[in-house]
Parts: sequence; structure tokens; C-alpha cells
Amino acid sequence: MTPPQASATASPARARLLETASAIFYADGIRHVGVDRIIAEAQVTRVTFYRHFPSKEDLVLAHVEQRDQQIRSVVTEAFRTSTDPEALLLMMMAGIGAEICGPGFRGCPFINAAAEYPDPRHPVRRAVQAHRTWFRQTVLNLVTAAGCTDSEHTTAALILLRDGAMAGGDLDDPQSVREHLMRTVSAVLEDGRKAR
Repeated sequence: MTPPQASATASPARARLLETASAIFYADGIRHVGVDRIIAEAQVTRVTFYRHFPSKEDLVLAHVEQRDQQIRSVVTEAFRTSTDPEALLLMMMAGIGAEICGPGFRGCPFINAAAEYPDPRHPVRRAVQAHRTWFRQTVLNLVTAAGCTDSEHTTAALILLRDGAMAGGDLDDPQSVREHLMRTVSAVLEDGRKAR
């Protein structure tokens, strides 16, 4: 895959293509959505598409990387509101709870993408892994700062809760999943503090 041209970054057509493709990929999956549909729904020409994204794979990668940057920005903004690590963990998990209760929720976009790109060497799968590595490290840093002694275990438990909530929010009653997520996160953090 080739990186898009730097000048294309601010292009309204590129932004429209990425926004349109991201919505379609999330709603209907990635592999079976064709370039023609994206071009039609974004209302651009084929030439415009290929000027910004030399291949569909480049567009998929941009979709995953953009979602990663959006989440990092939200977390960075949350960190400006508090320095309390436990409050920040609860805020992050509450954000996940709100996401799963949002309209059109169809599970974790990263897990969804990973399911369609199983090869760990593929750039899309590497982008998914980069997001998970960042998220895991962010949670570990907060868990450690919150004083949980077995921070690796507490972090792993919180990641499992997050992943389970993302699946359950799509398959089960999202309000119930959100409630159980928050109750269990609090219990896991309390258990981590008791180990001190």
C-alpha cells in the first residue's frame, strides 16, 4: 500500500470518501463493500477516489487509523479534566458504555476489522494491533497509578471487560451490558486495591 499524498490530507473529497467508507464499513463490513458503492455514496469520481486512495486497502487502513486517532483524542481530552487515575479509568469505561448504547452500534470497529484481516502482517491488522497496544498501555498506566498491586492482572481483566461489552452491546441489551460493565469495572478496581 502506498501512503496518500500529503496535500490530499485536507481535501474535502478525501474527507468525504473516508467518512462515507467508514460508515459503510462499520455498518456492513469491509470485505464485501466494493469501491463502486463508496464512490457512488461519496459522490466523487473514480479518478478522485484513486487520487486519494491508490487502492481499497489504503482506504481501509485510513479508516482504522482515523478511528484510532479519534479515540486517542477523546482520551487525551478526558485526561485534561482529571488527574485521578481511577476517575479516568471509570470515565473511559463510561465512554465505552455510552458508545455501546449509541444508535447503529455494531460492535468494536477494531475487532470487526481484525476479523476481516486475520493475517497479523497485514497493514490493517497491524493498525488494529497498534490501537490495542496503546489502549492496553493507557489502562496499565492508570491501573498502576491507582495503586493496584497486580496491575497486569487488573489491566487484563479490564481489557476483557471492554472486549466483552463491545460484543455484548451488539448482541444483547446494550443498557444492561453498560450497567454490568460499570459495576464489574468498579469491582475489579476495588479487588485490585484490596491486594495491596
